Amino acid sequence: MADILTLTMNPALDLATSTASVTDTHKLRCSAPLRFPGGGGINVARVLQRMGADCVALYPVGGLQGQQLRQLLDAEQVRSRCVEIAGETRQSFSVLETSSGREFRFVLPGPTLAPAEWQACLGCVAALDAPPRTLVASGSLPPGVPTDFYARLVRLARAAGTRVVLDTSGPALAEALKEGVYLVKPSLRELRELTGLPLADEAQWRAAAQQLVASGQAEVVALSLGGQGALLVSAEQTWRAPALAQQVLSATGAGDSFVGAMVWALSRQAGLAEAFRYGVAAGSAALLSAGTGLCSKADVERLYAEVGLNQA
Repeated sequence: MADILTLTMNPALDLATSTASVTDTHKLRCSAPLRFPGGGGINVARVLQRMGADCVALYPVGGLQGQQLRQLLDAEQVRSRCVEIAGETRQSFSVLETSSGREFRFVLPGPTLAPAEWQACLGCVAALDAPPRTLVASGSLPPGVPTDFYARLVRLARAAGTRVVLDTSGPALAEALKEGVYLVKPSLRELRELTGLPLADEAQWRAAAQQLVASGQAEVVALSLGGQGALLVSAEQTWRAPALAQQVLSATGAGDSFVGAMVWALSRQAGLAEAFRYGVAAGSAALLSAGTGLCSKADVERLYAEVGLNQA
């Protein structure tokens, strides 16, 4: 088995296009669409593959759109392990308004998974002959999958000696953190939802992340702050990284790029501070690509040198 396994329960065929201006009632003439394989863990696997990591992407897939997604991943040389489902893999699409530079994202619900289908995903993880060192569980849960799915996954991984990196939101995040993960990457909005607190300033952001660590819910918290950069908290140290000034073609997949580069660096025995710098660089590099183009290794390496860390 690969060193790193990613799991995406709600993958998507991502389409990206542009139009001059988004207005109601009128036909909006768009550019030729770009197509990408999408969904949290799939995007992480794409970044890991580009960075040279040993990785396999696990995901449920179905229908013609699912076939396209698999073909796109094959074209990027991302190894896949698929669970066939009866429903059609979803589409998501983004529209860049060229007159303003604003990006509009439309996220469709995934297919409803039958109990046997989501249980087969857990079964794939449990049946691995050689468990991965790291399991990245990323993205939303589709209809039909119970809220405690990621919590069950964390228990399976822990029993096999695998550390879990988690990037999700809402009740699924809260349930999984009760089991304790290695690293969690919430956005500020997701951390506010999780804690029920306003988290109005950096001191409150830091305190909320430190509480997750102190309570055993995560060993490391990587808090993404959008245009304000990112914050990394462990039991020993806290680092703050200001955002890099970048032209933004699309913010889609920036968080997944952040996770992918961090996990890659950690798999190479990098320290947390170095891995954090790579994560920030990759998140910034993803802004340079249209749609779900994600980051390139060359841009990550170039921007890594520009990332500054401050101990907080």
